[in-house]
Amino acid sequence: MSNVDSDKGYTFGQILLAAVAGVVGIALILVVWAKIFGVTDAIEVAEPTAAISKLEENIRPVAMVEVAEAGATGATEKTGEEVVKGVCAMCHAAGLMNSPKIGDKGQWQARIAQGYETLVKHAIEGIRSMPARGGNPSLTDSEVANAVAYMANQSGANFKETAPKAAEAAPVAEAPAAAPAVEAKAAEPVAVAAAPAVAAGKSGEDVYKAVCAMCHATGLLNAPKFGDKAQWEARIKQGYETLVTHANKGIRSMPAKGGNPSLSDDEVASAVKYMANASGAKF
Repeated sequence: MSNVDSDKGYTFGQILLAAVAGVVGIALILVVWAKIFGVTDAIEVAEPTAAISKLEENIRPVAMVEVAEAGATGATEKTGEEVVKGVCAMCHAAGLMNSPKIGDKGQWQARIAQGYETLVKHAIEGIRSMPARGGNPSLTDSEVANAVAYMANQSGANFKETAPKAAEAAPVAEAPAAAPAVEAKAAEPVAVAAAPAVAAGKSGEDVYKAVCAMCHATGLLNAPKFGDKAQWEARIKQGYETLVTHANKGIRSMPAKGGNPSLSDDEVASAVKYMANASGAKF
């Protein structure tokens, strides 16, 4: 009886073998099911797709530069009348320093006879007491020429002004060609060159020579002469800020910014400091 019962029992080895066979069978079933429904394809594609994304992230540029679209135009040039009112009238309205008064045909007659081109050349380059471009170096040749035509035509000439044109846009640098493909590597920090510093404004000496000297060098219109400590003493006592305010806004016979509206407040202040310090101040 005991022999029959022991023949019907299972050994540990048989149980283990059956378990292994069951696991292998289940795995085979899963593989077949995956092949049928395309699961393995999805698994195989996922890994390279993730790798490509990681690669693109690694080689992406550190910074992107956008270039402005070409074709934008700057501000339109001033007309002859605008230039005369803003610059030339300082002397030509009253005939200062022997400049021909606007509208005085007798004073302009001999000059008009020299021809338009000659008058424009003198105005651009300067002649005798008149500085180049009337002391305003920011004026274009066309603006100066139109100012000459406007004044001369008010005094008997029949010169033709050119139509104001838009200032030419600065050239736009072409984008560099793309670099050839290289073996992908992990991204490294890239040093980006700093933009060049903006050029500083004109020095006080430059402004004095180009604009202020017209009156302050000789004391025209009761302007304190450059280097004359006696004439500058009372003005220096008013203080630097007061002198700068007068120079920027104008006072008595002196127009705002010395008749040159293109000067910045800082440039005017530098000119005040330069003249005052040459005349005894310590600004």
